[in-house]
Amino acid sequence: MLEHQQQKLIHTFSALADIGQEVAHKNNFQEMIQTSLHLLLGSLAIMRGGVARYSKFGHELNFLAVRGLGDDFPLSATLEMSDEREFLNTGMSEIELSQAKMLAFFQRYQKVLSRKKIEMIMPLIVRNELVGIVFLGEKASGDPFSKEDKAVVQAMARHIGVGIHQRNLMAELARRAEENRQLYEDMRLTYKDTVKAFATAIDCKDKYTEGHSVRVGKYSEIIAEELGWKEEEVEGVAVAGYLHDVGKLTVEKNIINSPKRINAKEFKELNKHPAVGYEILMPIQHPYTDVPLAAKYHHERLDGRGYPDGLKDNEIPYIAKIVNLADSFDAMTTDRPYKRRRPINEVVEDMQRNSGTQFAPELVTAFCSGLLKEVQGKDKSRRFRRLLGPEYLEFEGLEPILRSALDDVNATSSLTLIASN
Repeated sequence: MLEHQQQKLIHTFSALADIGQEVAHKNNFQEMIQTSLHLLLGSLAIMRGGVARYSKFGHELNFLAVRGLGDDFPLSATLEMSDEREFLNTGMSEIELSQAKMLAFFQRYQKVLSRKKIEMIMPLIVRNELVGIVFLGEKASGDPFSKEDKAVVQAMARHIGVGIHQRNLMAELARRAEENRQLYEDMRLTYKDTVKAFATAIDCKDKYTEGHSVRVGKYSEIIAEELGWKEEEVEGVAVAGYLHDVGKLTVEKNIINSPKRINAKEFKELNKHPAVGYEILMPIQHPYTDVPLAAKYHHERLDGRGYPDGLKDNEIPYIAKIVNLADSFDAMTTDRPYKRRRPINEVVEDMQRNSGTQFAPELVTAFCSGLLKEVQGKDKSRRFRRLLGPEYLEFEGLEPILRSALDDVNATSSLTLIASN
């Protein structure tokens, strides 16, 4: 008799260890519950049973694993708030059906539970929260559940309850992470839409360059993509392009809209817009910290002949170099009151000729590479054609011109800072 008790005790501890391993190490939740139920039933030779998970939002029990209950056993059951309170009051203690007839839950499901010979249930309570219920049928021996049997059921049920609670926490974390991701995405889109609207407002002041800021943003984006930058970095460059001329909002409208070349005094006034743009953007908490610097330094040149500070080479923020090229390209490819836009071949030759002095060579290479992909039909987005007009790129011999420019762009020199991205 003593040997039998020892064997039973060893078997029970083994089952407890196994179920603990299942809960701790199984990645497949459904498989963990199924195996845990089999271990529980097997440890006490119980004929049938099931594990149900409780959804407090739907007030519903959903069976995750059943054994020996037949195909006609309902896989879900409604749990009223009063039922939940009763189970919480009971805690992690067994409830025998013969003693539970006064509970509302058993009154509703008495017929099916009796038909399936469910003798005992164990609420799964973790941190004062009902996470599920274990349903158990009779033992194969026909003997009633002993005090020791109930202790084993309680111990193993705790493991199952912790496994379900852990799954609930992970699902809640995933749900909140998705909510936060969606909130961030909504804020990001709102920021981008606001920036674009602001860019449109900037350009509205200048009837001759309507759409300029948006185009510069798009060209800057293309350059960054060709450089292989990450999505958030590409987005930051685009924003810098959209807002690079924000300082022009403070420039007299008659200067901006002058139908002829402006004089030296007017030019001096206009040239204040980069520094003013920086002052406007600096107090704003941008997701992309270099945006104000792009506004301030997008007219600087590698050779130091730019403005407002005459910076050279690596003194110029890299984002400003990108916006500078995008800004110059748009200026050359749009009509102004005092000059017509230049043919695309001349524009490409200008960028090639000025690489290393005005423009960073690797940026000219990136820009021409993106343009060549569209001309060759490798890039189906038609981004350049949408920005420049469908006929502008229909220049005979444009492809060899671009190839030649890519071959002949001035090599990187001391006047060029290669991007570290």
